[in-house]
Amino acid sequence: MLPGTLDQVPTPPRGAWYTHLYVQVLAAIVAGVALGHFAPATGEALKPLGDAFIKLVKMVIAPVIFLTIVTGIAGLRDLASVGRIAGKAFAYFLFFSTLALVVGLVVANTVRPGAGLNIDPASLDPGKVADYADKAHESTITGFLTGIIPDTFPSALTDGNVLQVLFVSILFGIALALVGQRGEKVFALFEDLSMVMFKVVAIVMKAAPVGAFGAMAFTIGKYGLASLSSLAQLVATFYITSLLFVLVVLGLMARIAGFSILRLIAYLKAELLLVLGTSSSESALPALIEKLERAGCPKTVVGLVVPTGYSFNLDGTNIYMTLAALFIAQACNVELSLGEQLALLGVAMLSSKGAAGVTGAGFITLAATLSIVPSVPVAGMALILGVDRFMSECRSLTNFIGNAVAAVVVSWWEGRLDREQFEAALAGKLPPVTELPVGEVEA
Repeated sequence: MLPGTLDQVPTPPRGAWYTHLYVQVLAAIVAGVALGHFAPATGEALKPLGDAFIKLVKMVIAPVIFLTIVTGIAGLRDLASVGRIAGKAFAYFLFFSTLALVVGLVVANTVRPGAGLNIDPASLDPGKVADYADKAHESTITGFLTGIIPDTFPSALTDGNVLQVLFVSILFGIALALVGQRGEKVFALFEDLSMVMFKVVAIVMKAAPVGAFGAMAFTIGKYGLASLSSLAQLVATFYITSLLFVLVVLGLMARIAGFSILRLIAYLKAELLLVLGTSSSESALPALIEKLERAGCPKTVVGLVVPTGYSFNLDGTNIYMTLAALFIAQACNVELSLGEQLALLGVAMLSSKGAAGVTGAGFITLAATLSIVPSVPVAGMALILGVDRFMSECRSLTNFIGNAVAAVVVSWWEGRLDREQFEAALAGKLPPVTELPVGEVEA
């Protein structure tokens, strides 16, 4: 071997701290914040890095969901249990989504973060939020329901609508299960394709630190940390409320199901840092599916609960909607009666589903929610436009954790959670995917 060849380059020891994805993403976030703060123009120019990584992830979301659900349903073969799992998932979503809205409402009335601002509604510029208001009017429940059905079967996998992917995946999985033995070859092919797709996900995730660096540098460079100071009480109230919701409400649910919310968060730390860095829970969706399956949650439950939860179980978004709506009312000195607040809650529950999957959904649903109470100016959304980007990170983190907990709880509720494997995963005792023998798939 010649001196200086690649064979002599030392390789990092297995398990070295700097080889872990969460360490690399955390370092990238810190570097992005520093660059955005000290060189705002350069930070803003790095937006394409974050956008490109999110596009990479969205590229693999549809096939991962499709293959996971199809193989899960077809492998289960008991179609009655599929309906039972879906029923339990929606019952869970309805309860905790409503609870999140109520929590936001109670906190807003208790803390009153907008009180004392004394904003004159006539001084607000409605043009700043016109696009969001227009999209809110376009997002109807009827349009949402018909939008679940794709124009063609293949278009569901190319248009980027998660609910359309879910719809065709369930149909195909049920059909494959009904075919019986004649579908065994297709089932085996899809199982092999699943392994390949998750390897693609692993390759894509290598670029996560670059994406997090670009996205965070852009956020700080464009909006600046100084923009937080004027609305610090609202931002702090939202973050603390979301943290308490995760640790107390979801933590209690986790305790009932027999696991620790803190250990689950530690298990998903790399994905959570990625969500923080990119301000998008979708960026970690494929990795969440893979990690929950490795942790002993059945493929059918994960395939049904996680993608559906990304549209129907938005705990962070729901807390934000009622809290932000009352903040705007308080800032404009508009006192809402109990009836008006309950009307806001009801509309928020519906509008959060109608705008699911839409870019800027949190702001769009807020516009739809405010439209039910004419006394609260929709233009008041301009008050929080500058800090919405910072709050979107908290929304995404809370939504992500909520869906992870939902998948584990429904698995436990079904009596199909592999407790031994789950405990091993949370304790960090599972072997890395790269250490598995070729062709071996985790149970």
